[in-house]
Amino acid sequence: MNTSLSLSKIALSNKNLFKRAFSSTSVNNRAWKRLIRFEGLDNKIHYGEPINVNEINDSNVNNLKARIVKGDILTKNNEVTDEVVGVKKLLAPLEKPDSFLCIGLNYKKHAKEAKREPPIYPILFTKNSHALNHPNGVIEVPKIATNNQVDYEVELCVVIGKECKNVKKEDALKYVAGYTVGNDVSARKWQGNKLGGGQWCFSKGFDGFAPIGPQLVSPEIIPDPNTLKLEMKVNGETLQSSNTKDMIFDVPTIISFLSQGTTLVPGTVIMTGTPEGVGFTRKPPIWLLDGFKTDATIEKIGSLKNTVKYLKE
Repeated sequence: MNTSLSLSKIALSNKNLFKRAFSSTSVNNRAWKRLIRFEGLDNKIHYGEPINVNEINDSNVNNLKARIVKGDILTKNNEVTDEVVGVKKLLAPLEKPDSFLCIGLNYKKHAKEAKREPPIYPILFTKNSHALNHPNGVIEVPKIATNNQVDYEVELCVVIGKECKNVKKEDALKYVAGYTVGNDVSARKWQGNKLGGGQWCFSKGFDGFAPIGPQLVSPEIIPDPNTLKLEMKVNGETLQSSNTKDMIFDVPTIISFLSQGTTLVPGTVIMTGTPEGVGFTRKPPIWLLDGFKTDATIEKIGSLKNTVKYLKE
C-alpha cells in the first residue's frame, strides 16, 4: 500500500471538506465580500470581486480588475478564483432581479418636506424586472412621461440572498446577500391623484427606471445598513445629502414586514426609500430633463451614474 499517496488523498479530501464546511457557515454560502457584474476585456460577461477597491467611483472605475467568481452568487457555494480579468464595462450587479419591492415615504425629513404624516407601516410599491438599469446606462423616459416632471431618488438597495418568510426583525439581516445603490426614477405626472389615481407603480415602473450598482457589498463590510451617508447630484450639483439613520423603518424592520405571509426569494431587490431633497418639493421644482446626468452615491459602495434621454416615439 502506498501510504504517502493515501495520506495525500486524505489531506485533499479534508481540504475540500473544510472548504465546503467553511462556505456553509455563512447564511448565504457567500465567498465574496464585494461583487460586480461586468463585461470584461475578453468581451465576456462575468461576476467578479474587484481587486484593491473599496468604493467604486471616478477615481478607479476606468482601471478596474476583478477576480472571477464562479458558482451561484447568492444561494449556493461559490468561489472567488485566481483568474483575473480587466473590466471594460460595469453592469448592474444582478442579471435579472426577481422583483423590486420599493418603500415609499421612509425618511423623516422627506415626509416633512412632502407635507405628509409619517406612515404607521411601510408603504409598498413595486417595479418589474425590466425596470433594471445599469451604471452609466441611459434612463429612457417614454413619450407618455416626457412632460418635464421626471424626478430623482437616491436609495439604499437591499438584495435578499436566502429564501425567507415570516422573518423576525432580529433575524432579518441574516438573509441579506448585500447592499447596492439605486435611483428610484419617478414620473411624477403619473404619481399624483390627477392622472395616477394615487397609485405609484405606473409612474415608477417604466423600463430602465431602476438603475442599481456599481457593486454589491456584503454585510461583512456593512454590518449596520442604517449608518450610511448617501447623496444625489444632478449635473454636478448636490440635491440630496442625508444618512440612512433618518429612515422611519430601518432595514431589519422592512425585511421583517415584507416577509409576513410572503416568501422573499433570492435576488429580490428592496429599495428602502429616499431622503429629503427630491425635485418635486423644491421651489421651483427641479426635474430631470433630456440630457441631464445623475450621480447617486452611498458610502462604502460607490457612485451610480446615469444619463436621461427623452424618447420622441
